[in-house]
Amino acid sequence: MDNLTLEQDQATSEGPFAVFGTSAGRVDGRGLVTGAPVYTVDYEMPGMLHARILRSPHPHARVLLVDPAQALALKGVHKVLWWKDLPQVPHTTSGVPHPEPAPYDTCALNSTVRYKGEPVALIAAESEALADQALKLVRVEYEVLPAVFEISEAVKPGAPQLHTQVEIIPGFKTIYDPAHNIAAHGEYEFGDVEAAFSAADLVIERHYETPTMCHCALEPHASLAFLDAYDRLNVVTSTQVPFHVRRQLARALDLPLRRIRITKPRVGGGFGGKQEMVLEPLAAALALATRRPVRLVLPRNEEFSASRVRHAASITMRAGITRDGKITALEMRASTNTGAYASHADTVAHAIGHKTLGLYRAQAYRYIGDAVYTNRPVAGAFRGYGATQGYFALESFIDELAWQIKLDPLEFRRRNHTEKGGFDPMDYHPGLNGLEPGRSITSCALPECLEQGAKLIGWGVPRPVDKGPVKRGLGMAICMQGSGVAKMELGGATLKLNDDGSFNLLTGATDIGQGSDTVLSQIAAEVLGISLENIILASADTDLTVMDYGAYASSTTYITGMGVKRAAEDARRQILAVAAEMCETDPASLSIKQNEIWGPFGKTGLTVSDVAIETLYGRHRTQIVGKGDATSKESPPPFYAQFVEVAVDTETGLVQLLRSVNVLDLGRAVNPALASGQVEGAVTMGFGYALTEELRFDDQGTVRNAGFVDYKVFSPLDMPEMQTVLVEDPDPTGPFGLKSAGEVGINGPAPAIANAIFNATGLRLRSLPMTPGKVLEGLENLTGPAPDAPA
Repeated sequence: MDNLTLEQDQATSEGPFAVFGTSAGRVDGRGLVTGAPVYTVDYEMPGMLHARILRSPHPHARVLLVDPAQALALKGVHKVLWWKDLPQVPHTTSGVPHPEPAPYDTCALNSTVRYKGEPVALIAAESEALADQALKLVRVEYEVLPAVFEISEAVKPGAPQLHTQVEIIPGFKTIYDPAHNIAAHGEYEFGDVEAAFSAADLVIERHYETPTMCHCALEPHASLAFLDAYDRLNVVTSTQVPFHVRRQLARALDLPLRRIRITKPRVGGGFGGKQEMVLEPLAAALALATRRPVRLVLPRNEEFSASRVRHAASITMRAGITRDGKITALEMRASTNTGAYASHADTVAHAIGHKTLGLYRAQAYRYIGDAVYTNRPVAGAFRGYGATQGYFALESFIDELAWQIKLDPLEFRRRNHTEKGGFDPMDYHPGLNGLEPGRSITSCALPECLEQGAKLIGWGVPRPVDKGPVKRGLGMAICMQGSGVAKMELGGATLKLNDDGSFNLLTGATDIGQGSDTVLSQIAAEVLGISLENIILASADTDLTVMDYGAYASSTTYITGMGVKRAAEDARRQILAVAAEMCETDPASLSIKQNEIWGPFGKTGLTVSDVAIETLYGRHRTQIVGKGDATSKESPPPFYAQFVEVAVDTETGLVQLLRSVNVLDLGRAVNPALASGQVEGAVTMGFGYALTEELRFDDQGTVRNAGFVDYKVFSPLDMPEMQTVLVEDPDPTGPFGLKSAGEVGINGPAPAIANAIFNATGLRLRSLPMTPGKVLEGLENLTGPAPDAPA
């Protein structure tokens, strides 16, 4: 296995044109640092109107009447819309493939609002200031209804019922139990669970809680809608899923899909929050009503209170173990707060268990998950997608199991974690001969990750006893994720050869800041044997680029990268066929290196540009276009080991991160610098999840900390010393052996920090975030000394 660092880049080609495996500069790097890229909020059009949203002051109410007369009397206010002005077509907003695994439980504007801040009316005016002024003049009549905010209360008999059953459409999800506000439910068993518990020497159960969290992307949600000269609805929008938005927008506004064009400009971060249709139908409805361009941008406070959030979760773990440190049975029960609408409720509720429990070998498994409606803001996709909640519970619990039998937590994990050559037990499915294995573990460098991480953090090295109030401790966690969703992905590309030997790479993939434009360009250049500067990438225009499901589920490099590789192979085959005619030789004897055609004895004297000229202006009179589509039956997991050192001030409760060692098995690294950046970005979000971030509500569902002053994200001043190591174990299913890298790192910090706090003080915290207040309260109730350092 290769330990990749930024200084030790690997490549598959020789010479100055080596592309794959190098930390090549971002293809959009110069533009980013000079402010050249145009984001949605930068777009200006003649006659453009500015939109604002009038939001509900009630967590649950019927909207009886909206009177816009006073607002429309203001000069420059052009339109006010409410639910009676828009099609009442139920749909989902979750950006996933058709048929979406979510009930169609919402409309573009709803006649009943179900959270404080839900859109009630839309205003289009000549300026944002005028639209803000008009908001105060719209009169609304409500019928206020009872509300419920907590999972435990929402499922009780007699609780306010937030939804009635949706229309039953074959192939689509319905609400699991509307009478008890259960939006989605999943159960899964593998093996004989009760027998596996009976075989254990110890059966242990613990409970964990995780909070609501905000995405905090630098760029807010923004959409610009306008009608073009052909009366087609164009929407320029900050999204991760342009093709899904087009399909869902057509349904929401009752328009033919062919009349809609979605364009993704530069996106300033998404993290799952933009894997959703949020503003597009609202901006579009105003553009259709006014027949003028309309731009709608969420103010920062509404990003916190009325966009999308991470599901809060309540998780109970139960396991059977033997005294020699083997797991016999693993059980997880999870309930999530999906808020007012189901959106990603079903898939996240399943993912909490399905993405986590298979990390460990056991005789049997059981997972039960529920997603519960409440009158909180809508919970959606979030980096980690359920696994982050699940791993806090699982990896904290695994540490507790190890300490219960007085075994080093690192050694306990080594005895039980999954291995290369096996199958994910959470992915077995019914077949002709009973249960058949699904996802296979075709690569796994987790042992190397553990070895390198433990060495770098100093695991097992004797440490001096802390005599003062500040106690130091080490903690660890391991995780896996996925590379796309097996059997549920589509990505692709076309490559068009130009006169000068350059290529237009057209892909529906969405770069939302993670650097996928660069990585996909590197893959194309590597296959074609040309320099990176000869790849001109354009992405995510539903009129011009091929279908791609979007940037989510860690799929872009693995799935779309596979499509780009196939498109490049197709183009290369065509180039070499023409070059062989020009050289009067066999295409199999030719190759492309450094933009030139090479034969068995060296350079032929032809360049890629010469071939392009011949095909465009010579005898062939055709343009070489390569096309590639990709899906996958597999979703190879990247494996990750997280090690941290913390200092806990027992007088103030403050937890300081001292060191973080992040070790990732990503198959192969296309661009080590970008891969390391993805890991460290994910880890930083994990630090905030662990220690500081929580969206707080009052007893009426009002967000109390809707801004960066009161919602604390990690800053550079909070960061520990960081070491990131990339370990290579090429996966046979991925292009060039690669797997994903962007999500798995967010899953490790919270449990690792919780485990380190326990190692330092003997205090076991089972709810996030682990604030100074929780630490102090826990220490006051603590009896007994801190555990010995890991042996």
